[in-house]
Amino acid sequence: MATLDELKAAMAAGYTFKGDSIVLGTAMFNKEAVPNTLVSIPLNVVNRHGLIAGATGTGKTKTIQQFAESLSEKGVPVLLMDIKGDISGIARPGTENPKIIDRHKLIGKEWKSVQCPAELMSISGEKGLRLRATVSEFGPVLLSKILELNEIQQGTVAIIFKYCDDKKMPLLDIKDFREVLQYLTNNEEGKKVVQQYGQISSTTSGVIMRKLLELEQQGADKFFGEKSFDVEDLLRKDKNGHAFINIIRLCDMQDKPKLFSTFMLCLLAEIYQKFPELGDKAAPKLVIFIDEAHLIFRDATKTLMQQLETVIKLIRSKGVGIFFCTQIPGDIPDNILSQLGSKFQHAMRAFTAKDRKDIKLVAENYPSTKFYDTETLITELGIGEAFVTVLDEKGAPTPLAHTLLCAPRTRMDVLTPDEQDTIVSDSEIAADYNEVIDRKSAYEMLSGKIEAAAEESEDKPAPAKGKEAKESTIMDKISDATKNPMVKTVMREVTRGIFGMLFGKSTTRRR
Repeated sequence: MATLDELKAAMAAGYTFKGDSIVLGTAMFNKEAVPNTLVSIPLNVVNRHGLIAGATGTGKTKTIQQFAESLSEKGVPVLLMDIKGDISGIARPGTENPKIIDRHKLIGKEWKSVQCPAELMSISGEKGLRLRATVSEFGPVLLSKILELNEIQQGTVAIIFKYCDDKKMPLLDIKDFREVLQYLTNNEEGKKVVQQYGQISSTTSGVIMRKLLELEQQGADKFFGEKSFDVEDLLRKDKNGHAFINIIRLCDMQDKPKLFSTFMLCLLAEIYQKFPELGDKAAPKLVIFIDEAHLIFRDATKTLMQQLETVIKLIRSKGVGIFFCTQIPGDIPDNILSQLGSKFQHAMRAFTAKDRKDIKLVAENYPSTKFYDTETLITELGIGEAFVTVLDEKGAPTPLAHTLLCAPRTRMDVLTPDEQDTIVSDSEIAADYNEVIDRKSAYEMLSGKIEAAAEESEDKPAPAKGKEAKESTIMDKISDATKNPMVKTVMREVTRGIFGMLFGKSTTRRR
């Protein structure tokens, strides 16, 4: 039977680091907190990604909140996906209460309310800085993946992008793309022009149109356009050196998986493209937390899954860490789950045979320990408690620790509408991104061209028909003939002869 002293020795050996770290809580033994037996995570392994799992109401969101606060204080920018709306309270300081004070006495770490610099963002109708991207920035490959097109349809998208590049037509939003597609498919001049690029069938055009409509109905018309968001603005810090916590409010996104997939693909691709290679630095450059990740993976397209797998494997070298928060680890695809170095497992509930099977699998995937009966204890964890294992500074898993987690020091509640308005109005960058810009692009350029052609056609006289057409043709030929000098001479002499016969006078000129 393991002893308390053995636990303390194991935790001290496993969670003592040379570099900077973030305190997560204190270890527990026989369901009792062991003060000052601190469980931490090294700052330089946060970019190895992580998982925060557990049943509803076990404290997962508060774990994210406390972690994000600590990262902000260390100068590490954070991006939060707030799907339920409750984590936005991180933008306001917390309020002291006896339960929080008692918890931190057990941990051995003082609790003090903090104010974190925060930026509210939105890709829909929520309040905050408007996140946008242009169609051109997506490019033909990524846009085709989002629309889930086959090879022939992807070829059509490539033709549209090439045509617009050659003609210097900006593709900014969906109406631009749709206008070009219609022009090259239905307009006679457009059909001739497109022949030098390839053929576009009406069937292919119809499929793409329907895919665009499906995306637009989920709100993509608000996402595509200008001004494009610069991912470098995620890395801002305040005058105290504390990094901004960027909160993307997604409360209305649960029934719009297509738009969310589009946003995720764009964001991750942009971050990967723009951020430089860093290797293993002392601290990550950016940490992304995706709350309620099971909602994303449940409705995710195959394209999003492939893109996430690629990003998870490669983006670590850019100094970016991604943490998924969900109910059970099985919600995360195995290819992604295997890439997650840090794990926070809150309580799981055993209501069904499937639940018990899931619990058994989860317990088997954690490091073996003589201090806990993992499979049993995982159903008995209290709110704000979790099994924790992270990577040490050498990349090896730390001992599994039943941890009493630190409480958030910011507000553990929602923001009021007035508070949201205040945060947006106080932002240094929101006004710039929220300005509506609709400069001349492919839609206006093609619309103007088509209108000009129509006006020119109206100004021309209509062609004659039937007998009138024949008479007009004869007269035109006569008119043309009379302009010939030889014809003029012959006509003049014939006319003189006729006058001589009629009036008996010579038509010869006097010399």
